Amino acid sequence: MATTYEPIATTTVSSASATVTLSSIPATFTDLILIVQGTMSSGNVHSVNIRVNGDTGNNYSDTQLDGDGSTAASYRDTNQSSANLGILRGSGQSNSIFHFQNYANTTTYKTILARGNDGAGYVRAAVGLWRSTAAINSISIYNPATTYAVGTTLSLYGIASA
Repeated sequence: MATTYEPIATTTVSSASATVTLSSIPATFTDLILIVQGTMSSGNVHSVNIRVNGDTGNNYSDTQLDGDGSTAASYRDTNQSSANLGILRGSGQSNSIFHFQNYANTTTYKTILARGNDGAGYVRAAVGLWRSTAAINSISIYNPATTYAVGTTLSLYGIASA
């Protein structure tokens, strides 16, 4: 059985924004892959938080493992209004990749695997949980402290199983 990534949507930030949303996601794939590449408008390393279906309730949990080549740290958040999963740097290119498993299933909570890295050697591996059985039809990246810089790109792919 072959699996393929099929492009669903791509958007490029045209004016600095704290939230960027991809909507009207079809329920025709098994999983989703979201790739965020770019920078933040200020600062050093910032989190890329995920919200789905416009849900701002305290329905998210996450665990992160971060490293910079000399130190490592882990964090865990529960009952949050977004899942703190990825990273982007305030200068220089960086990226985060998010894997939404069984996103269209309406009988289970949604698990999100993530990894992020930048050219300066900062990395993150994370797992998140959205405590809802609703199918995911929109995904937002969000940051409460700064904005996503002009030129930051979000590319969404569906994983199809043949």
